[in-house]
Amino acid sequence: EVQLVESGGGLVQAGGSLRLSCAASGFTFDGYAIGWFRQAPGKEREGLSCISSMDGSPFYTDSVKGRFTISSDNAKNTVYLQMNRLTPEDAAVYYCAHKSSSCCAGREYDYWGQWTQVTVSS
Repeated sequence: EVQLVESGGGLVQAGGSLRLSCAASGFTFDGYAIGWFRQAPGKEREGLSCISSMDGSPFYTDSVKGRFTISSDNAKNTVYLQMNRLTPEDAAVYYCAHKSSSCCAGREYDYWGQWTQVTVSS
């Protein structure tokens, strides 16, 4: 059974950093992709970043490019999202998700973690 567990959220001041973790079980990262998403109150879910061993490099949405870095530790089956220079606009619940393809393939994400809350004070 595929399971994803996020951690690392919390309260941080604007300009600060957090590192989110997505611990995966039930599959290995070879042949799959892990994406990070967020959803703020009253807003649609936003895809932030994706990483897969089948892609040459990770993908980022423009709003986080240059501030967020996704990485994976295959030995620990964990994907990280390092978030720097956080602003109040980054406050949201953050999710990681799995899909059985590369990041750029059109398949839907099929497994989702619970969420972890990120709060940014101004």
